[in-house]
Amino acid sequence: MTGPPRPPRAVRLGLLLAACAVLGGCATGPSLEARGEVTAPAGDSRHLTVGSAGFTESDLLAQMYALLLEDAGYGTKILSVTNRELYEPALERGQIDVVPEYAATFADWLNAKANGPDAPTVGSPDLDATMKALRGLATPRGLTVLDAGRAVDQNAFAVTTAFAAEHRLKSLSDLGATGLPVRLAAGDECVSRPYCAPGLREVYGVDVTAVDPKGVGTTPAKQAVRDGQDQLVLTTTTDATLDAFGLVLLADDKHLQNADNIVPVVNHARAGSEGVTRALSRLNTVLTTDDLRLLNEQVDSWRRLPEDVARAYLHEKKLVPAT
Repeated sequence: MTGPPRPPRAVRLGLLLAACAVLGGCATGPSLEARGEVTAPAGDSRHLTVGSAGFTESDLLAQMYALLLEDAGYGTKILSVTNRELYEPALERGQIDVVPEYAATFADWLNAKANGPDAPTVGSPDLDATMKALRGLATPRGLTVLDAGRAVDQNAFAVTTAFAAEHRLKSLSDLGATGLPVRLAAGDECVSRPYCAPGLREVYGVDVTAVDPKGVGTTPAKQAVRDGQDQLVLTTTTDATLDAFGLVLLADDKHLQNADNIVPVVNHARAGSEGVTRALSRLNTVLTTDDLRLLNEQVDSWRRLPEDVARAYLHEKKLVPAT
């Protein structure tokens, strides 16, 4: 005998104003009355809200977090808010309890929030240094940053498999050593960002002759490289569509990109307990960058539901029982 069907996990908030209303406003941090929660004992609420940023990868990670927490005895629901300016304050207030984040990106975001948009970046290719900076910024806001996992979603560069084979390329250093002129398909900001065209020139000696402003990992950008209009495209390490365009990533062998390892962030006063930490940490040694790319592909290309993909993966890895 089966019970009534469960309601959908994800609560979709289509409009930012509606999200503000649901989350009780769009303040930028804990209220003065709530500041004591920053130093309060670690909480262990048995009913937790897991936040998602509303794109495929974040949805998958949120589903995995929820399933792991449920297996540990917690009740969960997922709230999707497609704007960090909204979900991070909600995390501080305890309206969201857990969210998947990216170490260097979140560190820089909190740093800019605390010290202004022109503050020097604190994220770096060094994961230990990045995590130290991130935790130093998160703790005063009542947030606990759990250990980073193996999976990394960071900027990456790809060429066609034919181009790589012709010039024997496996890494960005290999590309720089060829001295070939390279047109780069990327976003407008690539012209000045240190991780992009300037870094390719200075760190790897790549002769970037022009930046073709087609966006980061977009279909037009990848088509431009596939068709030979450009030679290199800026995408991400978990891009699930590279094979479809005949593209292959070049290794960032000199570590130009920041350490954007996947990291759970929790509201300390509600979800800072050992039980939550233990449940979520089970994913750390299992989930890899390649795994995450393949999971993204199952949702984006195979049109499977994120919850189904997440559950099947966790069952395969023996982290949750079959249903």
